[in-house]
Amino acid sequence: MLNRRDFLKLSALAAPGALTFSDVFAQSDAIQFACPVPMSGPFAANGKYADMGMKLVLQKYGKVLGKNLSYVTLDTEGKPATAVRKVQETMEKGTRFFAGGILSGEALAMGKEVDKGGGIFITTAGADEITGSDCNHATFRWSVPTFGAIEQTVRPLLDKMPKAKRWYTITPQYVFGDGLLNAAKAIFKEKGIEHVGNSYHSLAEKEFSGYLTNAMAAKPDVLLLLNFGSQSSDTLRQAVSFGMKNNMTILVAWASGLEQFETLGADICDGVYFGAQYWHDIDAPFNKEFQQFVNSTLKIEPNYSLAGSYICTKVILDAIIKANSADPKTVIAAMEGMKYEGLTGTEEIRKSDHQVIKNYYLLKGKPKAKMRNKDDFADIISFGKSFLAPDKTMCKMG
Repeated sequence: MLNRRDFLKLSALAAPGALTFSDVFAQSDAIQFACPVPMSGPFAANGKYADMGMKLVLQKYGKVLGKNLSYVTLDTEGKPATAVRKVQETMEKGTRFFAGGILSGEALAMGKEVDKGGGIFITTAGADEITGSDCNHATFRWSVPTFGAIEQTVRPLLDKMPKAKRWYTITPQYVFGDGLLNAAKAIFKEKGIEHVGNSYHSLAEKEFSGYLTNAMAAKPDVLLLLNFGSQSSDTLRQAVSFGMKNNMTILVAWASGLEQFETLGADICDGVYFGAQYWHDIDAPFNKEFQQFVNSTLKIEPNYSLAGSYICTKVILDAIIKANSADPKTVIAAMEGMKYEGLTGTEEIRKSDHQVIKNYYLLKGKPKAKMRNKDDFADIISFGKSFLAPDKTMCKMG
């Protein structure tokens, strides 16, 4: 959660010369950005850190091509219809650059709207369709899709635990959850794993005890959690309170990063496996630079929501500089095939589907006694790049 102390640190960015909310649209020649993320509802904590990430990078750049940078926060509430309406309103005021869309449903809807309006949208959402069957010229994706997340978590865990033959899944019932579940089922079939059950839940669900009771009755070797953010935290917390860590291995396929570990605490995370798009201790040159910048500016370690928004916005800014133009069509051409030093090492935007090719990480929570500092919640167990080949994604730019 974004606590008062962190909010005050963010507010402190609005010093003389820094970006403030009142700067938005104040100057007609400014290059205008928008951060469309859930600032209210179950995923508000992720949205608030994402908003912080965009603000931080725009402040760091200050000006691009001699023009000021401005931005506005759009509270999508995690609802596709709300997200689309707010994007439409903002594009009518001249904004063409968008980085956000934490949930797959809202990201898919916003990407289509931004494409229709002649802008650029980059997201950290996970549904394969974003750079697959629903791809378009405007939409780019920094995060690894659901296929890669499962390939880099379920597969290496099976390699470590070849006797873990019975798996149970808990899945949010929307496009992101189904993507993770289908990818997991494909590996189960390939490896001869018995999928002993699945529980679907809605995006509004907060009480998971019934699903966990079903899972315990199935006696799995591994409990695979396919939900995200506060929902995966609530599920994991309840699972640990039921003593499930004593009887099975727990894997959270898509963790929301450091903020999730801080909310849960070391005792709950100890021994649990987590899939992660980003971890602040990644040994990559630009990540070290970024980490130091966030440490000195905000006095915190960067988490996934902040980092993802920062790098997404930075990619657009660097493409504007590379193109020497803020015309979206020219910037899109500069982004396609772009290779750069990113948070996970060398990252590359694949021209065919606008997918960033980057690593995904498998973490393991460590006991409190072995933490080197207050943020050292986990070790990186393995990492790698797993992406469908361009001809398998079903992306047709048209």
